[in-house]
Amino acid sequence: MARHIESRIQQNCIKWFRYQHSNIARLLFCVPNGGSRSRIEASIMKGEGVTAGVSDLILLVPTESYSSLCIEFKSGKGKQTELQKSWQELAEKQGNKYVICRSFDEFREIIQGYLSHKI
Repeated sequence: MARHIESRIQQNCIKWFRYQHSNIARLLFCVPNGGSRSRIEASIMKGEGVTAGVSDLILLVPTESYSSLCIEFKSGKGKQTELQKSWQELAEKQGNKYVICRSFDEFREIIQGYLSHKI
């Protein structure tokens, strides 16, 4: 059930972002790590580079402080998996900002704050 809540929040955030920031809309994209797949499809995707723990969205817009913005959606009191924590640590060590987002309003604030510090 939580996954569906996270999905609805993420969909609303994407719609808003594409409307508000049409000039960079294609630079915010999802990483298809979730969902159920057949063994064959999962194996193919793993071979293509799907990596467990990667954030739900990545915004490829650098700022003065960061290379990109990684956004992980969690509903309610949802927590990161150990793989997500490990990926966050690696992404941050490479100069990326990583945030956990729980609502549309939080997403909007995160995006506005991040983009106000563009290079």
